Amino acid sequence: MSETIKRSRLRNGVVVLTDRMTNIRSVTLGVFMRSGARDEPESLNGVTHFIEHAVFKGSLSRSQREIAFLTDRLGGGLEAFTMHEETAFAIKAVDNEVETAFDLIADMVTSPAFHESDLKSEQKVIIEEIKMTDDNPEEHLSDLFNARLFGDHPLGAPIAGTPKTVKTFGRKQVLAFHRKLIAPHNLVIVAAGNVEHREIVALAKKYFGKLKSSARRVQGQKSPSMLSPLFVKQRRGLEQSHFVLATPFMNADSDSRYAGELLVNILGGGTSSRLWQRIREDRGLAYSVGASGAMYRDCGVFSVYAGTSPECLMEAIEISMAEMRDITRNGIGKEELELAKTQAISSIILGLEDSSNRAASLARLEMVHGRQISVDETISKISKTRPKEILSVARRYFRGDSVAIGAIGDLPKLRLTRKVVSL
Repeated sequence: MSETIKRSRLRNGVVVLTDRMTNIRSVTLGVFMRSGARDEPESLNGVTHFIEHAVFKGSLSRSQREIAFLTDRLGGGLEAFTMHEETAFAIKAVDNEVETAFDLIADMVTSPAFHESDLKSEQKVIIEEIKMTDDNPEEHLSDLFNARLFGDHPLGAPIAGTPKTVKTFGRKQVLAFHRKLIAPHNLVIVAAGNVEHREIVALAKKYFGKLKSSARRVQGQKSPSMLSPLFVKQRRGLEQSHFVLATPFMNADSDSRYAGELLVNILGGGTSSRLWQRIREDRGLAYSVGASGAMYRDCGVFSVYAGTSPECLMEAIEISMAEMRDITRNGIGKEELELAKTQAISSIILGLEDSSNRAASLARLEMVHGRQISVDETISKISKTRPKEILSVARRYFRGDSVAIGAIGDLPKLRLTRKVVSL
């Protein structure tokens, strides 16, 4: 663990982590929860995201207006997000406002009012958010694709829920699930910036030390069995079409994750990547194209995305498959790998300059690995990755029978078959 990083655990199980940065005047405080949308029962799909919204409506001691005005006085750096495996609230403030900022975020997270009238109002807001997603072809395709890729597993359900489930979120259901979210074993308190560890521990004891453990953990959903769908969603009138191409990938704690991340970068992680160069620069088929790797606690998904004219969609898919096929057969060159390593290491080093990035890293490493992995260790692992490791990952996960493709657009004649995705 780095000398600037310190860890404590309160008696009730809350973990407190700090990363001291003496060369800046800002502090990022975060309350992270070790659970997210995948840990919800089907009948409560979207409730975590709903709670994330609802806590901003007011606490037992502050109104929505008071929270908004204090947030702006502190610099306006209060945000929250819900993902499949984590939920977080974070605030960035000047170092002499740490106690005030901590009081605000702790008050919101531990003591939300959840007035019935506010919950009814927020239901409408979130249903509008869902409609906005449905109107966006790229985001709508993502939801459709996940649903078909994961079937009835919670990883396939939309994080925001559905209008049907959101309309059922009354005070009773929300309070009960909120109590599970803020159970001590589910919480990781982080602070990065010009702070003293003992100060943050004292504040954590004051605001979170009396929380009682829950008899049941929020987590508990089974591991998914990933499918390999091929489908086209007709959406007439769109100027562009979009596709997602995906395969299973390693989980977040896999020993091969460094090779996996480098493989993602080589294929579609930046402007020098294969897909960017072939699809955008050489052929001019797309403005937006890239690859990503989502790594969950028990599985992962490698995916390629592009938006292009309907008549060019198949060509973009074929180029993507050709690049994946080439790597599985021929591997990658040393020069290409070195460029990907330099890019990855530079991104890590530049991220160290921002307290928000360092706070998020503290929480993520604790929740995924149960320890802090030093920057030196990470850079060493990346630097030592060899071409044959990249080849091994590609051959393990890039298999024709496991490739899934989803497309959306004005595509009445498009037919996707297993021949298209042969590797």
